[in-house]
Parts: sequence; C-alpha cells; structure tokens
Amino acid sequence: MERLEEKVKGLSIARRSRPEEPTYLLDVALQPSGLLAVSCSNFTVHLHDKDTLNLLGEYRGHSGPLCGVVFSHTSPHFLYSGSADGTVRGWDVRRPGTDAAQVFKSDSSHSFCSFDLSCSDALLCAGTEQVNDEDSFLVFWDVRKPGGGLLGVYSESHSDDVTQVCFHPRDKDRLASGSTDGLVNVFDLSRGAEEEALQATCNSDSSAGSVCWCGADYTQLLCLSHDEGLHLWDLGQLDTDEPLTVFSTSDARGLTLLADGGGVDYLVGGRWLEEAQKLLVVGGTNSGDLHLMECDHEGLRLLRTLEGGHSSTVRCFLWDAAAEALVTGGEDAQLLLWKPGGEELTGKKRESMKSESTLRLKSRPHKKHGYQRDKKAA
Repeated sequence: MERLEEKVKGLSIARRSRPEEPTYLLDVALQPSGLLAVSCSNFTVHLHDKDTLNLLGEYRGHSGPLCGVVFSHTSPHFLYSGSADGTVRGWDVRRPGTDAAQVFKSDSSHSFCSFDLSCSDALLCAGTEQVNDEDSFLVFWDVRKPGGGLLGVYSESHSDDVTQVCFHPRDKDRLASGSTDGLVNVFDLSRGAEEEALQATCNSDSSAGSVCWCGADYTQLLCLSHDEGLHLWDLGQLDTDEPLTVFSTSDARGLTLLADGGGVDYLVGGRWLEEAQKLLVVGGTNSGDLHLMECDHEGLRLLRTLEGGHSSTVRCFLWDAAAEALVTGGEDAQLLLWKPGGEELTGKKRESMKSESTLRLKSRPHKKHGYQRDKKAA
C-alpha cells in the first residue's frame, strides 16, 4: 500500500480558477464523472470541470448563506445545496442556470446551518440554528416522496446551532451530528424515535465545527472545533471499558509541526482516504499556506506544506482519489487544483478579496462561540 507521504509529496499547482465576481468559496463537492460543485458566499452554486476548473455554469435561488453542497450517490446528475434561508434545494447539473428541481422545507422558523444526504440517497437531514434561544432541530425528509417528503424532526439532542450533520459512508441509517453546544451525537435512525435512536454522545468541550467518519471500517469520528481543537474517537469501543478517545488536543495551534517551531493558524477539515487507509487533516496559515497532516493515535504529523497557492484563509478542500489530486478553495476567491508534477498554466496567485466579499458572508467555519457546560453532559 502506497504511503500517504508518497501521494502528496509531488503535489503542485496545475490549475487556478478566478471568478469574475469576488466571493468566498465555502464548500466543494466532487462528482466522479467530471464535475466540481462549489458553494459561494454570494449564495450561488458554481459548477466547474474537475480537470480544467473551467466554470460551466451556476445556480441561483437561495436567499441566505449556503451551508454546503452534496452530489447524489446513485444519480450523479443531481446536486443538493442547503442554506440559512430554510431550504435544501436539488439541482439538475445537466441544466446549469435553471431553477431547482426540488425544494425541501420545514417550519418557517428554521434556518439551516448544516445538511447531508444518506449513502442510499433516501434521506436528507438538515441541522438548524437555535430557535427561540432554546431549541435546535435535526430535520428529516424522504427524498423519494413528492411534495417535499418531510418526515419529522429530532429536537432533544442538541441545545444550540447544529453545525454539522454527517451520514455514515456505508450505513444508511447511521448519522453523526455536531453542535455549538459542544456535543457530537451518533444516531441509529432505524430505531425510529429520537431517544431510542441516540447511540452515543461525545463531548468536545468546545463548539463543534465539523465532523467526519474515518477509520478502517468507518468506526471512528473526527471532530474539529471552532477554536481549533481536534478530537478523534473510536466508536468501536462503545461496548467495552476502553476509552473512546484515540487522540485529542484542545488547540492544534499549540502543536509544533514545522522544523522552525511553527504550526497551523487554523484547521480546514479532515478526510478519510480509503485507498491509503489514512486520515488526512488539512490546516493552514493566515497567509494562505496549507499544511497536509496525517492524524492517528500518535497525534498530528506533517506530511507536506503547500505554498504559493492561496493568499488568504482556505475554507474547503477535497481529495480526488482517481486523479490523486487535491482541490482547495478559500477566502481569496480562488479554486486551486494540486496534482503530482502539476505545472500551472495561468498567472500569479490572486490577491485576497476578503475586504470585498466579507459583507456577503455569514461566517461559520471559524466563528467563536461561548461554551456552556451546564447545558448538557456528555
């Protein structure tokens, strides 16, 4: 099995996309057959060719900040986007620029700050912001049902904004959710009612920002907090006396990763690389450099630093396993493709557009929240 270091050591910039309108790039999703979808801070969704990064079209329709984009697993021509405007919308990528083919809504008071689609494409789940200063909800729809397919909500498991919902990559009924209340919950939806469905609660001791499934059989959970904490839990230990925590740090900025004693200014996210059987964590510096790190029981280990690409904070990334390429997007409005031996065909890196685009952005990834321990116990 090729080591992860070998996969990333040759990465360099192969393509660079610069939109005409300055906007933060917040999330990116991959359709293996050739498309990238990017959610932007001006409430639009852009479609790019994954090899050339050429802009192929865009979708407009949301009236609030976007909270992500996800391609259908079984119908690759379908794309979903969620928004604080209280809708999840489904788009036909064969018809760029058209209206949404599906619109999913719940209560008019709900503003979504996360969503995901199950691996079977049957269920959509969205997490809401806190409602009336006390309630937050997980909202479920059956994608296959006409007229929106609203199934119901879970309302007891979180007490603040649900910043992440993440379906298991292989188990259609398993769902993880993270919140600014500091809790990461794991549900078995086949059990029905919320109380019976809740299988585990992990406490991040901070505001949970992102969650991803990882590990050889996807039995582990990685949680990154808004104050740059990192927690790796092994859910395979739930029925044993062994601790769940594989590795934990309350602030990754305090870890020495570089030879000069430096480290990261922030964490972008994590991805389990199935082919390498490794957990890749990406962090960055405020100047735009990226640190690619491996994470396991020994902590974070630097694999490679990517320089000369972004000029500001990076917000999103994905790993294209088929092309062994990395895609990154950020606050400088740039979408970059990093490939082994890549030779950039365009000009120099774009200057940061933060001052121009920040008024349109409702910041989520690095928002700081107070944590109230008395709300819930782990």
